[in-house]
Amino acid sequence: MTSPQRALPEEGQPLRILHLEDNELDHELVTLNLEGELPWPLEIERVEDEASFLRALEEHRPHLVLSDYALPGYDGLSAFRAAHQRAPQLPFIIVTGALGEEVAVDTLRQGVTDYILKQRLERLAPSVRRALAEADARDRRERAEQEVRELNLSLQARLEEVERLRSIAEAQRQRLEEQAQQLEEALNLQKTFLAETSHELRTPLTALLGYLRRAEREVGGSQTLQDAQRVAENMTRLVNDLLQLSRGELVQGIEMHFVNLGNLVRQVGRDYGVKVKAPDLEIIGDPGRLTQVFVNLVSNAIRVCGTPELVSLEVWQEGRHACAAVIDHGPGIPDHIKPRIFDKFYRGKEAGSAGLGLTIAQQVVHTHGGTIEVLDTPGGGATFRVCLPMPDEDEEELDVGADVDLYGVAEGGPAA
Repeated sequence: MTSPQRALPEEGQPLRILHLEDNELDHELVTLNLEGELPWPLEIERVEDEASFLRALEEHRPHLVLSDYALPGYDGLSAFRAAHQRAPQLPFIIVTGALGEEVAVDTLRQGVTDYILKQRLERLAPSVRRALAEADARDRRERAEQEVRELNLSLQARLEEVERLRSIAEAQRQRLEEQAQQLEEALNLQKTFLAETSHELRTPLTALLGYLRRAEREVGGSQTLQDAQRVAENMTRLVNDLLQLSRGELVQGIEMHFVNLGNLVRQVGRDYGVKVKAPDLEIIGDPGRLTQVFVNLVSNAIRVCGTPELVSLEVWQEGRHACAAVIDHGPGIPDHIKPRIFDKFYRGKEAGSAGLGLTIAQQVVHTHGGTIEVLDTPGGGATFRVCLPMPDEDEEELDVGADVDLYGVAEGGPAA
């Protein structure tokens, strides 16, 4: 038998009492002394022998057992042991007609809750209330202890889970630290490579510029020598930009002058053999740096398309801005690449392998206070649109030179 779920009845439920008594009159006397004396309705079941007693323990599930001490073929102590074996906390009171002092002490020593003489049944109700109160207190204590045990188990499980998650987090942190260290090492190697490459390239480029300038002095000026000298200067600037980028620096050395954007774009178009539609529009900027922007954009477009015939240049005025577009009819740039197209060292097959050219172009345009964006070309392809502010009337009257910091750019030397 399992013990009752509660030591006391649930609200509105009767108090179930099992009475082991072979005398009907004694049973009725016990019932009379209990009715109206307890705070619950009563449900008393009487049994007379061992078999019916054991069966009632299983089926009746009593809150309390009352038992005569001596019965034909059975006795109260045997009944107590049977009940205690099945439900150790079940209150058990012996109600008997005669019980010697030694026997009474022995019953209490063995675990019987109390004993009442039939001649003193007025003590029965108080004894029952006290036995049930003790059982209820014990039941509450055991339930509280059980809840504490369950809470401890739950906390232990949570602590183990926290420890497991902490171990996972620590392992992930170590992996991230290792990856960060590897990335830092890779970036350092990349910077070292760029720096060493830039230094190695600057020496022959400086010599080449010297030869071109000497040739121009010796044989006189020609368009071919001027174009070759301009290309060599652009290459030198690109090498210097690589060196600055390897140090984590922005593009520097901006020298502001009045610039005819249409003429600058037409010159780039002539150098690369692409169609140009560019009216004269005057802006304030660094002609060398702006040339570098359009050289990077046009060379990328030709590389992507495979031929200059699919690339064109256009210039127009839009409000107080001069805008220029490099338009190609190549494969275009997927949408997922556009947000990263200007990132330093980002290279993509679809993006034309623009690892540094577009980064430098964006920095130069932003330094001039302008904007650069990539759009889809109608019919297929990519369009890089650059918009630069045109000078106000009062700015046109200024003697613009490298020492005039109109847009918060880096200082420079005398105007070229």
